[in-house]
Amino acid sequence: MESKNYKVTYLVNQPAEEIFNKILNVRQWWSGLFAEEIEGNSEKLNDEFAFVAGGGMHYSRQKMVQNIPDKKVVWLVTDSALSFISKQDEWTGTQLCFELFDKDKNSTEVVFTHIGLVPQIECYDSCSNAWSSYMENFLAPLV
Repeated sequence: MESKNYKVTYLVNQPAEEIFNKILNVRQWWSGLFAEEIEGNSEKLNDEFAFVAGGGMHYSRQKMVQNIPDKKVVWLVTDSALSFISKQDEWTGTQLCFELFDKDKNSTEVVFTHIGLVPQIECYDSCSNAWSSYMENFLAPLV
């Protein structure tokens, strides 16, 4: 049975460069839902940041492992503690991947994949619902 990573695709009415810069600013889009706190940097290769939400219910640490300007960003989750599930480190080793594809001069296809967030793991339902909300917040002013 094939595991399907959580993946969403959107078409936005902005050039890739603008979308890419917004992705790098995680404080701008990965917030506003569950009293999030973000510490560290997220803009350059090897930058690391910690994300805490829900009064500590979710903790994860990310390290940027790939940065192709205006095309792709990948953060590796190097540590995690999700207090609402039994295997609290389920996110550790997963990857948050944004890929951008030019459609024309002013529109870009954005593909977000949480590699390793698959239906077989305990947090899939909660985490995929949260990702849907964060992506909606991120993209709402752009589509």
